[in-house]
Amino acid sequence: MSQFLIADDHPLFREALKGALSSKFDDLDVFESDSFDSTLQVLSEQEDLDILLLDLHMPGSGDLYGLIRIREDYPSLPIAVVSGSEDIHIVSKVMSYGAMGFIPKSSSSDDIASAINQILDGDVWLPLELKDKVATVEGEDKEIAAQVASLTPQQYKVLQYLHEGLLNKQIAYELHISEATVKAHITAIFRKLGVYNRTQAVLIAAKLQLEPIEPAQ
Repeated sequence: MSQFLIADDHPLFREALKGALSSKFDDLDVFESDSFDSTLQVLSEQEDLDILLLDLHMPGSGDLYGLIRIREDYPSLPIAVVSGSEDIHIVSKVMSYGAMGFIPKSSSSDDIASAINQILDGDVWLPLELKDKVATVEGEDKEIAAQVASLTPQQYKVLQYLHEGLLNKQIAYELHISEATVKAHITAIFRKLGVYNRTQAVLIAAKLQLEPIEPAQ
């Protein structure tokens, strides 16, 4: 039996993808999640998953953080990003930060099945029109990804709020925690990222942001 996890916050898309996959794969068990937290929950409960089909913009995923965090915690699990965007900058980052495939949501069911089969065989899959355009992120960005992978989900939320310019008391209000806890998180963030102030932390957060993804037509 094959076991797939579809992680996407749009129930209609999950239903459509599940139906398409069920017609292409025999004896298939499909799990679903609609947020970063629920994805982590399924991953912790299902040890025999064959592939994760991941949407980047689920609640809590923080653009690239979700991919980086899951890649760090589950290094042997193949991850294919399924996205409504085909922006080459986004595709390049996604592939460099650990995805084994980038599947546009506009793909046919045959193409999606072909992509999954190729990834399950251990190969990387990209649409033909993007293969020669994707650049690899190296050097500093690779180091940043490793640093960000060390942040807990709560710490990454704090980093996102720092990026948005919120004060400590505003972050405490948004996360329903005390200002002292916010300060402790910020101290841990600075240490893990190897920075000394908010400005430096915000610059790192900016590197992990993706352009807004337009929904698939």
